[in-house]
Amino acid sequence: MSVPVFEEYEPAIDCGCAGCAVRRRSAARALPVRRGGHPAAHGARRALVLATAAGVVLSCGAAGAAAAAGHAPGVPRADDGADPEPSAAHPQGEKGPLRGTSASGPPSAGAAAPKTTRAAIIDRAQRWVNAKVPYSMEKYWSDGYRQDCSGYVSMAWNLGTNEWTGSLAAYGTRIARADLQPGDILLFHNPADPAKGSHVTIFGGWANSSRTQYVAYEQARPRTRKQSTPLAYWNNSDRYVAYRYKGVTGGSPGAGSSTAFPGTKQFGPGANNTYVTQLGQMLVQRGGKRFYAVGPGPVWGTADKRATQAFQQAQGWKGKEADGLPGPHTWRLLTSGGGRDIPAAGTGGSPNTAVAFPGRGYFKPGQSNSHVDRLGKQLVKKGYGKHYASGPGPLWTEADRRNVEACQPWARWNASTLRRSASDAHDVTERKGTGNR
Repeated sequence: MSVPVFEEYEPAIDCGCAGCAVRRRSAARALPVRRGGHPAAHGARRALVLATAAGVVLSCGAAGAAAAAGHAPGVPRADDGADPEPSAAHPQGEKGPLRGTSASGPPSAGAAAPKTTRAAIIDRAQRWVNAKVPYSMEKYWSDGYRQDCSGYVSMAWNLGTNEWTGSLAAYGTRIARADLQPGDILLFHNPADPAKGSHVTIFGGWANSSRTQYVAYEQARPRTRKQSTPLAYWNNSDRYVAYRYKGVTGGSPGAGSSTAFPGTKQFGPGANNTYVTQLGQMLVQRGGKRFYAVGPGPVWGTADKRATQAFQQAQGWKGKEADGLPGPHTWRLLTSGGGRDIPAAGTGGSPNTAVAFPGRGYFKPGQSNSHVDRLGKQLVKKGYGKHYASGPGPLWTEADRRNVEACQPWARWNASTLRRSASDAHDVTERKGTGNR
């Protein structure tokens, strides 16, 4: 009697994903053990059954370890219902041109990266999610890009070539994870064995307020997915590096963001919403990072107003057109990547160092905020920091009070003195008005 051939039995014994575990268990239960026949056939079947059973045990152990690490229960599912944690191995093809298209070859050495916007990157990434492009390191989608993880990023970044994890970094600039914005990538390339663990995902925005989860666009088995993922990934997390595409321009879309102007009521004192965060992120991208000691965040603050005003003034606007409150025109330029960027500090064209006095309530015992930190740094810069044993910092202390007192020859607490210290000796007052820029 011949040994049965199990043509569809393919789950890997050492793979800990839930899909392979289920297939191993099913295969183990389905294997026939018949009486009679040649002893050699019995031995072969027995060995196959034992090997399958061992795989089931191993898979249970792996699943248990994943659950202990917090990966199994409660993890958000992928949009397509697939297992949320893909295999550790992501085989991929090599660097090469597009396949089956008339697109030009790879850019020449030193050529500038093709320009694109964050909105365009996310839009292209979503197309494959919608099309449910199957994973393959050998096949190419209708747009000419290889259907693996690096081909997916090559497509989203519109590179015009099929790159791999060993070459994608050359098209980006390394950034801190805290600076991630939609359209950036998280890349792990294993030079010792590229086929072992190397992978890349597209950052689509933060999935929670603690920034421990993010929305990942990725090409993984069985098809393109978009899902909440632990930062930076399910495995090899500490080895992933964040990169920003060198050719990216314009604003920063994200989960819940929009290119349509949300209305003037979403901005200004008292505003607390995702549009304020989106505005701040776009302004940072356009040269306004120096205005934010912390953030950007959802609560409207002086930094948002100053950065908005700097952007408006960079366009040549004046008066109510540059009042620091975004209108439809400001929003359109930011989301589309149009207009002029905010000039660097000291080059003119923006309120580089001036800041409106936030109020005496920020400077008293128990207060901790960016205004205290900024005030302390300006005091040190002006030579009035001798009472700091450490710092300065955001928490108001007796050292802050004594240093402020030292910089006041008349030893009197008033808003004018604080304003001069906090804004590097530039007295300004907040402009009022609701211009439509």
